[in-house]
Amino acid sequence: MKGEYYYWYMMMDVYSRKIVAHEVHPHEGMQEASRLLLRGRLAEGCPLQPLVLHSDNGAAMKGSTMLATMQQLGVVASFSRPRVSNDNAYAESLFRTCKYRPGYPRKPFASLEAARQWVQGFVQWYNHAHKHSGLKFVTPQQRHQGVADEILARRKEV
Repeated sequence: MKGEYYYWYMMMDVYSRKIVAHEVHPHEGMQEASRLLLRGRLAEGCPLQPLVLHSDNGAAMKGSTMLATMQQLGVVASFSRPRVSNDNAYAESLFRTCKYRPGYPRKPFASLEAARQWVQGFVQWYNHAHKHSGLKFVTPQQRHQGVADEILARRKEV
């Protein structure tokens, strides 16, 4: 539908580059970002570990609901430079990978569900199959699980 947009909410572990939580919504809001943070933290099994969330200066990330959730969870906020909306090199690099990957849709998604399915497939590929150049060509999942050093040591032997 002309004029209809979908918003991809995504959280990435900077160390491993793994997308640890993501959702696609028909609107942008601090409630969606807050719920994603809660779900991502629970899914990763790190409810007691101190975390830093670096994000842009968008209303969803700086809204009262999101900031209250971060404070409740003990998550430290880190924001981009003022008046710079895309000051997160890791996220911008991921979006470029997404847009230039073969199979990126040339036409708008037919529905919200179609967008969600495509993003789910991309995230699955990115985390589990994509050999990341910034990680010495191991997958984000391998780095996240802590097996990257073993893989790299085996490669060196070969």
